[in-house]
Amino acid sequence: MTVLPCRLGAPRPGWSLAADLVVIGSGIAGLTAVLRARRELPAARVLLVTKASLDAGSTRWAQGGIAAALAAEDSPTDHLTDTLIAGVGLCDEQAAQVLVDEGPARVRELAELGARFDLAADGSFALTREGGHLRNRIIHAGGDATGLEVERALIAAVRADPSIEVIENALVLDLLLDADGCAAGATLHVLGEGSQDGVGAVTAPAVVLATGGMGQIFALTTNPGVSTGDGVALALRAGAVVADLEFVQFHPTALWLPPADATGRLGDQQPLVSEAMRGEGAVLVDADGNRVMAGAHPLADLAPRDIVTKQMSRVMAARGVDHLFLDARGIGAATIEHRFPSITARCRSIGVDPVTMPIPVAPAAHYASGGVRTDLWGRTTVPGLYACGEVACTGVHGANRLASNSLLEGLVFAARIAEHIAGGATRRGDAVPAAPIVGRGSGLTDPAERSELARAMTDGAGVLRSADSLRATAKVLAGLGDLRVSGATVTAGPPAWEMTNLRTVATALVAAAAVRTETRGSHWREDFGERDDEHWLGRVLTRLGPEGELVIDVEPIHAAPIGAAS
Repeated sequence: MTVLPCRLGAPRPGWSLAADLVVIGSGIAGLTAVLRARRELPAARVLLVTKASLDAGSTRWAQGGIAAALAAEDSPTDHLTDTLIAGVGLCDEQAAQVLVDEGPARVRELAELGARFDLAADGSFALTREGGHLRNRIIHAGGDATGLEVERALIAAVRADPSIEVIENALVLDLLLDADGCAAGATLHVLGEGSQDGVGAVTAPAVVLATGGMGQIFALTTNPGVSTGDGVALALRAGAVVADLEFVQFHPTALWLPPADATGRLGDQQPLVSEAMRGEGAVLVDADGNRVMAGAHPLADLAPRDIVTKQMSRVMAARGVDHLFLDARGIGAATIEHRFPSITARCRSIGVDPVTMPIPVAPAAHYASGGVRTDLWGRTTVPGLYACGEVACTGVHGANRLASNSLLEGLVFAARIAEHIAGGATRRGDAVPAAPIVGRGSGLTDPAERSELARAMTDGAGVLRSADSLRATAKVLAGLGDLRVSGATVTAGPPAWEMTNLRTVATALVAAAAVRTETRGSHWREDFGERDDEHWLGRVLTRLGPEGELVIDVEPIHAAPIGAAS
């Protein structure tokens, strides 16, 4: 049995701060949570903690846009339909209804805050379409720089409010709990806080996780280097339930870099070629120019991402190649350069001109549809602990996220969390000493094994999975945690803490993927190739037991929500 640490090995906190609310993460979800909390609770002390600089998260890399029913010919009902279809039967319909109903207002508020979205000639939002959408409902900025503009506007608003305290370059370690098991703050490591071992504690009756995804468990990912699953790992160690970790969406069209130009370390961020390019008419082809998606799905190149990724993987395996091509030449030079300036510049930097040449692309880990399980108000199963954005599993995405629903989810549920906290649901209790570390050695994993972890996950738990591949991957992960085998001496610090988080979430993902013996959405089992609604119309729930063992349950999707009505 694999045993995972219930706490991270770390020095005792050498400093402390007290706040009314601490938000961990500075993407669209975290920034929105902070700003909405300030609006709802103007007298509260709000603290924003982020792992690197304020703008270093995943939001800035979101190229396509934000999905919302803003057009006259569109409706929340249509948006809901497309979301449920993409989720392959596993969406929480209540959560999805909240998303599509409240989304348009949140987008308009973002524009009022200062986000400069692209406009049509009549001054309305310019809207485009992406895979899985039957209407034009993707709002965008700077052509293909939506995330960057959203991040700019939100950060400007945060910096303009002197009452928001910000701690940058701070890696969150573990949740603090009070005597009743409620969230009471978190421990952090701040580089430069007196020394390189700047471990401290922030106490607060409400903690919001907005730490982003876990793409760095794979060798190829579009996620930035900070996406090491810290929030999911923290939540597991705190006793929270996580859900649907097996559903990791691989983006079909990451820019494939030739070996001479590829970066050296596994897990480095791969440039993204937005799905919006296919929305404008670009098509996937092989080296001979043959259409990859022709006949594979009624929507062809605009099929949901899991369909596209699977078909690309099949074609690549059959051809014995490591990449295919996205041919955008047919949409014209003016559209390419105006609508996709960032992509065009990145392609040209490696000698590929999308105006005259097909773009080399390959699938890469992109988005985690699962995460820390929450209700409609962002509450986790640990009282006082909330989660929003990619770290959370609201149930909105089901087995496969609909394109551009992710930024919208961050906006909508971060605002709902602030509203719930403002309702006075949290209470302050004294933090109790951390529980003893459970597991081998210091509870830390050797960071020197990071490449081995990423390679094992990509080979055995990536796009293609089977019982044999998952079993082999689980064996590798178990071995990485046994310092008696490696003989390594692990020093507490950011590399070891990140590596321990990576191993924790990877182990939980592999266990969930082994349990779900079907193919559904972004979870593809070669040995169980069909969707099985009779046995698997439910979510896989994972938590840590008292000795650090993984405990897995399966819950029908129509079970009662986890939080009491409010």
